[in-house]
Amino acid sequence: MKEPDPRPDIELTAERQRRFEEDLIDAYDEELEMEVDDRIIDGPDGFTPEHREARKQYFRELFRLQGELVKLQDWIVATGHRLVVIFEGRDAAGKGGAIKRITQRLNPRVCRVAALPAPNNRERTQWYFQRYVSHLPAGGELVLFDRSWYNRAGVERVMNFCTDEEYEEFFRSVPEFEKMLARSGVQILKYWFSITDEEQEIRFQNRIRDPLKQWKLSPMDLESRRRWEAYTLAKEVMLQRSHIPEAPWWVVQAVDKKRARLNCIRHLLSQVPYHEIEHPQIDLPSRVYHEDYSRQPVPQSMIVPEVY
Repeated sequence: MKEPDPRPDIELTAERQRRFEEDLIDAYDEELEMEVDDRIIDGPDGFTPEHREARKQYFRELFRLQGELVKLQDWIVATGHRLVVIFEGRDAAGKGGAIKRITQRLNPRVCRVAALPAPNNRERTQWYFQRYVSHLPAGGELVLFDRSWYNRAGVERVMNFCTDEEYEEFFRSVPEFEKMLARSGVQILKYWFSITDEEQEIRFQNRIRDPLKQWKLSPMDLESRRRWEAYTLAKEVMLQRSHIPEAPWWVVQAVDKKRARLNCIRHLLSQVPYHEIEHPQIDLPSRVYHEDYSRQPVPQSMIVPEVY
């Protein structure tokens, strides 16, 4: 039996510290990222000019793609298109960050995120796909699944939350389920965010160190780290057995978070035949004044203290 390679303890090397600071910066909204602390960006250990230029290019391209997403949204509403986008990947693979950038400029009444918790006792006795069906889009809607019915092929398989029979039935059913959706006019895009063993370790360590991110770490996440190889096998089987023409899988190389977001958004846009929808010119109406109207003062006790 091959002995595992010994690995040193995680050390706070300059490189890992830099990665931690990058990850911390990346957690903020783009507008905030542009104004991030000068001590990190321009300090003695700050980013190189090449790195700062790469960040600027990232934001420029992200804003351009988000403008295209707004056009896609308008087209979906105008045509009644129904679009489902599934995001799968290991814990800390960057699915949530990509979803956040997609939805950031969109109307939440048009673009919804479905992130279902573990099934309750009642849901466990239902048809497996039943709890997902209610989240599918109506005409003129886009739904992003942050994990999906493929939980059965991943975490449920690895953690033994389903039987062998339930697992096999899933792979018999899922192609037919997705074909049925496609026949009814629902477009399905499925993305797997792929990261390396080392990258997941770094991101988990960052979550442990960052108090604003510790909530993202669950006992299940930690156990998934131990079962890396089992998840790899489950992923390989899933991609092989559920890659169908009506709903193909697409693999996003996600070690570099920013590149992964741009590549995923660009690819998503390329898969939908949208075009810009013309809108009538908007004219702001004049304010109407009435002589008998007088504004009543707000009681001081109701005013929020102006601390800032």
